[in-house]
Amino acid sequence: MRLVGQQEIHTAHEHLGGVVRRTPLEHSRVLGEHSGGEVYLKCENLQRTGSFKLRGAFTRLRNLTSEQAAGGVVAASAGNHAQGVALAASLLGIPSTVFMPDRAPLPKLSATKSYGAEVHVGGVNLQDTLTVAVEHAEKAGSVFIHPFDHPDIVAGQATVGVEILRQLPEVATIAVPTGGGGLVSGVAAAVKAERPDVRVVAVQAAQAAAWPGSLAAGRPLAVDSNRTMADGIAVSEPGEVTFAHVNALVDGVLTVSEESLSQALLSCLERAKLVAEPAGVAAVAGMLEHPEQFRSPTVAVLSGGNIDPLLLHRLISHGMTSAGRYLSLRVRIPDQPGSLAALLADIGELSANVLDIEHSRISGALALGEVDVEISLETRGPEHREHVVAELERSGTRVIGSR
Repeated sequence: MRLVGQQEIHTAHEHLGGVVRRTPLEHSRVLGEHSGGEVYLKCENLQRTGSFKLRGAFTRLRNLTSEQAAGGVVAASAGNHAQGVALAASLLGIPSTVFMPDRAPLPKLSATKSYGAEVHVGGVNLQDTLTVAVEHAEKAGSVFIHPFDHPDIVAGQATVGVEILRQLPEVATIAVPTGGGGLVSGVAAAVKAERPDVRVVAVQAAQAAAWPGSLAAGRPLAVDSNRTMADGIAVSEPGEVTFAHVNALVDGVLTVSEESLSQALLSCLERAKLVAEPAGVAAVAGMLEHPEQFRSPTVAVLSGGNIDPLLLHRLISHGMTSAGRYLSLRVRIPDQPGSLAALLADIGELSANVLDIEHSRISGALALGEVDVEISLETRGPEHREHVVAELERSGTRVIGSR
């Protein structure tokens, strides 16, 4: 299969001028210290629509014939591709219909509608939604806009790579969040044409990792499950176009755990002051989990920032737990006035912050005149957690359990 060439990429870059933002490249001291080198974040979470997807969608739609454009376009997406197609269609005056799965985040659903698309919700997962969307496009005589498996999509996404080379000519490694492979295919195509020495690494969620098996088999293979918090890269099977590019141009594929994704999201929010979605931080998670794989200077692409506030709340809590920022204690104290106040005073002296507390006198393990207290604390990290427990025990508090 023919790979996307430099001329196609440069044409896409020219046509995207004034349509997409040249997103910033932000230095990350925290990731640099972790990996032992210079690290930068390519902030596509700050792109219009909140992700890189507008680049490929606009390029694909702009290349339609006038007859195709008149018939409208159809897309299926969990959210970011949907928004990219909706905005691109609006800018080009093309009618658009978008199908989204039942569990598509509400902010992505609302944004897609606001960009002018006709939105239909249905299907348990993205594959179900894709099937319905293709059938609708065939019946309506519209053009189906695949989220990643088309040369124009790859050429549009390649402009991320073009920008990185211009912003950091000395870049040695580029890490890219990867689902179906449109973004990493484009980045690799752009970068390898000018700098074949630059290492391009794809990063997948381990719970939705179709690429390792596909590359080993020499053809796209589907995975049985893609249950990951990173819905934007939860793709069951690579496409033919993207497989050809990744197989020929990408230097390696890494997988990352859900824990690493949540910690990466928290790190971006807390230390870089950047809001990103779980799929968008996959490259950062790769650097946290596999720092030895990245030759400096490294660019980690933050591919998207469209996250449901409810999910963000859960992920922050989960990430803080994983980072040792929460401590749950069960302590036994005398059932008498002032005992609880004394315990809280001791905790305050240890600079731990009380989140919630439960006082219970009902337990077969309690002696007469005793009470159990379940208390949740916010701490500064694992060492502080251990210090709090040790100091409470040293002061005579009976710690029954901690986690």
